[in-house]
Amino acid sequence: MIVVGGEALIDLVPLERPAGALLPRPGGGPYNTALALGRLGAEVAFCSRVSTDGFGDALLAGLRAAGVDLSLVRRGPEPTSLAVPSLAPDGSAAYGFYVEGTADRLFTLPPALPPGARALALGTCSLVLEPGASAYEALLRRESRRGLTTLVDPNVRPALIADPAAYRRRFLERLPYVSVLKLSQEDADWIGGRVDDWLAAGPSAVVLTRGAAGLTVWTASGEEHTQAARPVTVADTIGAGDTVNAALLQRLVAAGPDAVDWPATLAYAARAAALTCSRPGAEPPYAAELDLGR
Repeated sequence: MIVVGGEALIDLVPLERPAGALLPRPGGGPYNTALALGRLGAEVAFCSRVSTDGFGDALLAGLRAAGVDLSLVRRGPEPTSLAVPSLAPDGSAAYGFYVEGTADRLFTLPPALPPGARALALGTCSLVLEPGASAYEALLRRESRRGLTTLVDPNVRPALIADPAAYRRRFLERLPYVSVLKLSQEDADWIGGRVDDWLAAGPSAVVLTRGAAGLTVWTASGEEHTQAARPVTVADTIGAGDTVNAALLQRLVAAGPDAVDWPATLAYAARAAALTCSRPGAEPPYAAELDLGR
């Protein structure tokens, strides 16, 4: 089983560019990752705190329909977090947030993960917003020490980060507990630093996504592989990186982080991300939609 921890929120997606009516869509990096894993056929559980409001009910219904285990989800009466993406002409998105007093940021450390858990994925807002951020970090450290494969996607949202220097220090402090660090080029530019230094701190692999330029992996054993992006008509890029997370996790758990076929894994992730980009909002593909032979 793969456990994905973090926020579930509502993206208010503009129907026109640069502005227009807003369409509520399920979102949040961890939520999208769990949804994508379920659609790809992985055994996956979502670990979070979700509002009891109507948005919260809709979020959980989406995960349930994808076959995601919800036994680690706790509910609370506080409202659901909201994100408002602003779409550029190329489909890329910047985000504003409404997160004060919301349910997901009050997450507390669960006593244990299911016995069959083999991997844990964390990222995005849940690693920034306190008090939940400290609870998720404690979960990362505990499960890493227990031997779980861990993936962290910082998915940096500068609008939420009051102290960039403190965020960067905390990012480095987590690396000894991370098996695979996945981040976008924008994340890497904002955080600063070098891939070699990140690998030396603990991860067995660093995966960097570059949008239309594809994605690259560097491993602690000295491998480097690049996969071109799949050509696609882009509706928007919302959820593309989260779909990459899901594809990586599915292959990592199947092979183990030290035995993964990285060229095949990157090709699989690129195909899945392309399908997500071809649709408005975070709509990851189902396993049946992926032509693994091409």
